[in-house]
Amino acid sequence: MTARYPEPSYDHLLRLSDDTGLLEHADHAVPLRRHGYCVDDVARGLVVLCREPDPPEALLRQAEVYLAFIVHAQSPDGAFHNRLGYDRHWLDEPGTGDWWGRAVWAAGTAAVRSPLSSARESALTCFELAARCRSRWPRSMAYAALGAAEILSVRPDHSGAHWLLNDAAATIGPARDDPGRPWPEPRLTYANALLADAVIAAGQHLGRPAVLTDGLNMLRWLLDEETYHGHLSCTPVGGRQPGDRKPGFDQQPIEAATIAEACVRALDTTEDERWEAGLVSAVDWFIGKNDTGVSLRDPDTGGGYDGLTADGHNANQGAESTLALLSTLQHARRLA
Repeated sequence: MTARYPEPSYDHLLRLSDDTGLLEHADHAVPLRRHGYCVDDVARGLVVLCREPDPPEALLRQAEVYLAFIVHAQSPDGAFHNRLGYDRHWLDEPGTGDWWGRAVWAAGTAAVRSPLSSARESALTCFELAARCRSRWPRSMAYAALGAAEILSVRPDHSGAHWLLNDAAATIGPARDDPGRPWPEPRLTYANALLADAVIAAGQHLGRPAVLTDGLNMLRWLLDEETYHGHLSCTPVGGRQPGDRKPGFDQQPIEAATIAEACVRALDTTEDERWEAGLVSAVDWFIGKNDTGVSLRDPDTGGGYDGLTADGHNANQGAESTLALLSTLQHARRLA
């Protein structure tokens, strides 16, 4: 590994984890038990651990815990609970919000990438039940599309994954017929590159060149829109619309992480090296090449800070930000 980028450290992720799942929040680096767990973060955690090429025993065990959490959260109709209290009581009813999409992504990833055959089988069962559902929310469907793409990468004839990916692309919608702004939404919100990522995946795995072109154009425009003075300047937590001044704060790690994810898919799909530059900008954002010039990584804990503010970083190290950092550093390995 080149010294340019650090290797992912899983110390803080394991600090946030226990034999139930993954605690959502932290006060600085101290896990906050009173906020409990959520499928949103456990699913992200399972994706990251299943992608690790040679995981040690501690990560294998934790991946099994995460998968068990997701399976336990699933209802008979394929939807998922999201929030579990520290007392192990569900705090909501099953639904198909973003957490459903992330659970589908995690199940599809584990079904393909888990080194444990029993986990692959359980994850596939979970995926196939969840793939019967649909969500009206574009980002929820986009996350689910990533899980379907994982399945189709090894089983291109899987009908459930095929139709889920097809319907996800339809829910997101085509790129606007405007070269100056092809984005399918009137304003940027959160995890924006996720939409382009899902459309690129649909074009690739469904054999639809026009859809692939839409996804690439969306991503190209987003990278231009989120570049400021030569570095990545993420859409702030309140969103961004045409005419807003840059930079905006608070910027969220999930935005940079989805940029990295989408650029990796675009690079793998097209072999066009311009997408490598987008990946570099996302990784650099975490290590200090951003609007404030501070690192979003705690070198002592391995955790990720919760956001970039005008004054520096949010000192808390929750699960979402830590996993955004870890997934991006995993992708940074290809830059060695």
